[in-house]
Amino acid sequence: QVHLVESGGGSVQPGGSLRLSCTASGGTFSSVAMAWFRQAPGKEREFVGAINWSVGYTSYNVDSVKGRFTISRDHATNTVYLQMGNLKPEDTAVYYCAAGDGGASWYSYDYWGQGTQVTVYS
Repeated sequence: QVHLVESGGGSVQPGGSLRLSCTASGGTFSSVAMAWFRQAPGKEREFVGAINWSVGYTSYNVDSVKGRFTISRDHATNTVYLQMGNLKPEDTAVYYCAAGDGGASWYSYDYWGQGTQVTVYS
């Protein structure tokens, strides 16, 4: 059983930056991709971006994050990062990392972290 643990959330002013981390542990990690999703109160879970675990290819929800967010990974520590810049109030949400087959659909991912809160306040 793979466990995903996120960290790095917090509160920041508009224009600020945060880096989220997600570390996988337990069992044999064989997922194709790791992704970040977010969910704001009263809204559906939204795809933020994903990274292919072996080759590092990334994809993003361009409409939402448009060059402001970057995903990277560290094989040595089984960790994926979400670097967020130029944060806006509409980025406020609980951010989840997930591991699975890849793509932008939440049902393609088998494992989920507990979520970390990001608040952008003006």
